[in-house]
Amino acid sequence: QVQLVESGGGLVRAGESLTISCGVSGRPSNMYTMGWFRQAPNREREFVGTISWFGGTKGVADSVKDRFTISRDNNKNTMYLVMKSLNTEDTAVYYCAARDKLLTSRSPLEYDYWGQGTQVTVSS
Repeated sequence: QVQLVESGGGLVRAGESLTISCGVSGRPSNMYTMGWFRQAPNREREFVGTISWFGGTKGVADSVKDRFTISRDNNKNTMYLVMKSLNTEDTAVYYCAARDKLLTSRSPLEYDYWGQGTQVTVSS
């Protein structure tokens, strides 16, 4: 059983930076790609970023391009999302997810495992 645990969320002011993490335990040997998604109140869960197992393939949503960076450290079984120049529209619960497929994906429907989420709130 795979467990994903997000951490690092909190309250920040617009323009500030924040890094959130996702720790992975019980990883199956065939886990390949991971992703970050977010969900604001009354909105659907939306793609933020995805990264392949060795980090060679990764991408982020256009809405966060040039501000957010996704990375992973397999030695620590941890994925990161560095968020810079945050604005109020970035306020949401951020979820990490994992899928046991080779290809990265931007669809939440294609992920097999999910964390419980971490709240990121950006004040104006």
